Amino acid sequence: MIVVNAKAKANKNNFIKLKNIINKLEQETRKEKGCIDYSFSIDINDENVLRITELWEDLKSLQNHLKAKHVDDFRSEMEKNPIEIQAHFYEAHEITYPG
Repeated sequence: MIVVNAKAKANKNNFIKLKNIINKLEQETRKEKGCIDYSFSIDINDENVLRITELWEDLKSLQNHLKAKHVDDFRSEMEKNPIEIQAHFYEAHEITYPG
């Protein structure tokens, strides 16, 4: 499984401008083959931070996602409303609750 843990930082106005394209990206991505989970959320302690969590069956699924039209649309909108994104990519396997 591939895990993507990303953090976007911007001002509230940029997030508002990007809200519709983020919603479309999230909805379309969840339909993709190999997508286990894909979500955006606002950090509870900092409304200028958007957290992005992705779970993919395998690397090929993530690579295919990055070529999708809705990802290109998102990138185009981000060029008009720049936000800073830091993303980290991990290969992982699920374990049972350790407690």
